[in-house]
Order: sequence, then C-alpha cells, then structure tokens
Amino acid sequence: MAELVYRPVVGLAQTLFKVWDLKIDCQGSENIPRSGGAVLVSNHISYLDFIFDGLAALPQKRLVRFMAKESVFRHKISGPLMRGMKHIPVDRKQGETAYQHALESLRSGEIVGVFPEATISQSFTLKSFKSGAARMAQEAGVPLIPMALWGTQRLWTKGHPRNFKRSHTPISIRVGEQVEASQDQYAGALTRRLRERVQELLEAAQRAYPVRPKGADDTWWMPAHLGGTAPTPEEVRAAEAR
Repeated sequence: MAELVYRPVVGLAQTLFKVWDLKIDCQGSENIPRSGGAVLVSNHISYLDFIFDGLAALPQKRLVRFMAKESVFRHKISGPLMRGMKHIPVDRKQGETAYQHALESLRSGEIVGVFPEATISQSFTLKSFKSGAARMAQEAGVPLIPMALWGTQRLWTKGHPRNFKRSHTPISIRVGEQVEASQDQYAGALTRRLRERVQELLEAAQRAYPVRPKGADDTWWMPAHLGGTAPTPEEVRAAEAR
C-alpha cells in the first residue's frame, strides 16, 4: 500500500534534523523485524519521541504506527498528518476501541509504537508501565521491542520551551533485543520484565551520552539522581496531586 503521507513526512523530518544539526546515535535497529507485527515500547521524555522511535525502524524499512491521544488527531495541522500516517487515536474514555485497532494492525503485520508510561516523564526517569503493550503483544502473538531515548528532552519537553536552534544536540537511541510475549506469561510479570529492559537501555544511553550540562543553569535536563535539577518522581507526583 502506498504511503502518500508517511514517507514525505519522514523525509521532511530528516531534513529538519540536518538543519538543526542533531547528532543522532542510533544502535540496535537490527533488533526490529523486517517483516511481521511487533510492539515497539519506549520511554517518554519529549513531545518528539515518536519521531525518533520511528527513525530507528527506517534501516529495517519499517514504518511504525503509534498510539497517540485522540486530541492530537483533532488538531487542524497534526490531525490530517496523523490520520494519513495511519497512527492510532486513543480516547481514554473508550480505550477498548484503540486496543482493538492496535490488535488489527499487529495482526496485519504492522509495528505498533506504544509509550507505556502514558505521559511524558518530567523527572526523566522511568515511570510505572501500564500493561496494555504486553497484553496486546500476547493477544496478537507478536514480540515486544524495548527501546530508550535520551537527549530528546533537550529539544522539546513538558514545562520547557522548544529549542530548535542549530545547537548540535546529541540524541541517543537504543533498541534492545526482542522480548517474547507468550500467552502463558502473566501480563504484569511480562510488563515488569519489559520495564527492566527499557531501564537497562536508558542507562546505557545515558552513560554513552557525549555531553554534560554546561553550567548550573543547564542542569534542568538531567534527572536528580544523576546530579541534575529535574524534579524527582516524588516531587512530580506531589505537584500532580495538588
């Protein structure tokens, strides 16, 4: 089937990456299957994460259909693009509809992208994972592909202004080995295992990241446990509860 929207959008994104002079380090793309369905599972630290997750699949000549909140599909600009790229709208009041849509895509051989934290992590650490990704992989009989991003929060994240200047920002992408999702496993246990894999990949990306904050006013993008000034998970939860 022709991809009249997706491929031009990918081309535009790659052009913008060059204009912004991003230093993208992507490792592990070979773990993404060249054919057949799979659930791609990533951490979530930026509004642009789906673009970089999708970028990791391009060497395998795959396009990823992401599950995204329904409001994005109602936007006058992003809506037509999201629908044209066959992404999957998620209405949290009618989650079963999105779940069945994702299952159909997986069974037809598509890769579906999921952010199991559901929202951007403002602490830049992993939040708890919802079990939907594991359950749909089990039901569709496809593997889970763990991956982690680091550096994307420096471009555009919740609570901070966009930074699309030509700033040579490094972006680290790590894709792990497939996690089999057999139906005889408990979805909760599989989800915990999947989160552990993503955590390992995230820590590897952080260790390999080539730059550190330039000064005291540039520590916002580093998590507190690594010496940064991003809020701790506890502080984020407290703020959300107010």
